[in-house]
Amino acid sequence: MGRRRLPRRAGLGPAPRRGHGVDRRAVFPLAPRSAPEAGAELSAEPRASADTEDREAVSARDLVQGYGTSTPVLDGVTFTAAVGELVALAGPNGSGKSTLLRTLLGLLPPRAGSVRLFGKPVDTLSRVDIARLAAFVPQGFATDFELTVRELVAMGRTPHLGRFRPARNEDRSAVADALRDTGLESLADRPFPELSGGERQRVVLARAFAQGSRLLVLDEPTASLDLAHAYRLMHLVRERVDAGGAAVVALHDLPLAARFADRLVLLSDGKVRADGPVEEVLTPAALRDVFGVEGAVLTDGDQIALSIHGPAKGSEDEQEERK
Repeated sequence: MGRRRLPRRAGLGPAPRRGHGVDRRAVFPLAPRSAPEAGAELSAEPRASADTEDREAVSARDLVQGYGTSTPVLDGVTFTAAVGELVALAGPNGSGKSTLLRTLLGLLPPRAGSVRLFGKPVDTLSRVDIARLAAFVPQGFATDFELTVRELVAMGRTPHLGRFRPARNEDRSAVADALRDTGLESLADRPFPELSGGERQRVVLARAFAQGSRLLVLDEPTASLDLAHAYRLMHLVRERVDAGGAAVVALHDLPLAARFADRLVLLSDGKVRADGPVEEVLTPAALRDVFGVEGAVLTDGDQIALSIHGPAKGSEDEQEERK
């Protein structure tokens, strides 16, 4: 099934064109995009402008990654994210998204292939050097320490401070800005363990913002958030990218990826199945082949939404439904 027109809703005016520094409309499931031409082919090759190599925030070439002697979790993955780009990673559970993010940051040494962070081989950088360049928001962050929200966010400034060096005014300002941007000012003196899952996720994001790194690497950052906070989080990430940063974000929420990402990279079975602008990658064929569901990609002018019909024919879920 191909793309279909999205039925008009009362009060749904013309969408603003997507651009830097504009406030995106809060019609949450929709994304300002233009539909590709019929029959456009997907490509698994990294897509970027001609001067991408001069602007690369992070790049990987022919990555092979795995655990022990098992089948590789990543199998020949090539990936780039340039300054000024928000790249979304999507794929089913176990497709290699988290492993790729950790490999990009040097947390997991690859079996084969190479990774560069702002042009420097990541295996030549110290952990402090990497932290100054890239901030990581992992899944399921936890700590045994009874830190307050403010104290935990302030830990983001650690890469910029020498041993036993007191915080400077710029460090305190960075923490205050991060607390404000993530809506945590009223919780600043609360112990972290007392917070809800969504509040904790916002604290970890605030710590990454306070870190001040040009590259944000986020692993399912919206998983514990309600719709409003998920939208606000991605809007904040988008603002930092538009201000000269870069972001790589693993997401299960495809409409959210469509709204904010410049490129969408689909992973499945450790391989890149598609890489390109969201409107080219997000197709009924991709929903079926990568995610195992039948669905339609609905368009309204330059916006995209999804209608999921059910498990794809022949998939394990579809066979289970028949039993």
